[in-house]
Amino acid sequence: MIRRPPTVVCYICGREYGTKSISIHEPQCLKKWHNENNLLPKELRRPVPKKPEVRNITAKGFYDLDALNEAAWTSAQSQLVPCNVCGRTFLPDRLIVHQRSCKPKAAK
Repeated sequence: MIRRPPTVVCYICGREYGTKSISIHEPQCLKKWHNENNLLPKELRRPVPKKPEVRNITAKGFYDLDALNEAAWTSAQSQLVPCNVCGRTFLPDRLIVHQRSCKPKAAK
């Protein structure tokens, strides 16, 4: 059985990164988030995502990676905005694209 190297979920975008590259990715991801958020209409702008604090330390003195990833995933998902027509959730910049083609369902 091949073991995958451990990964960490980005609290901003929800993607997985290696334990060594997450510290490089997060500042770049946050900068990109700010740039994209500033381009949105005011009503779709979101508050800055906060890095979740996970204090669970294992017996060996390491962070509980599963708890850290769960908190980061929840944080990333909280950035999603629901469509006011169908209720599906999207990142704010993708919601604008989605709403161009989303139509209310016809009553039967």
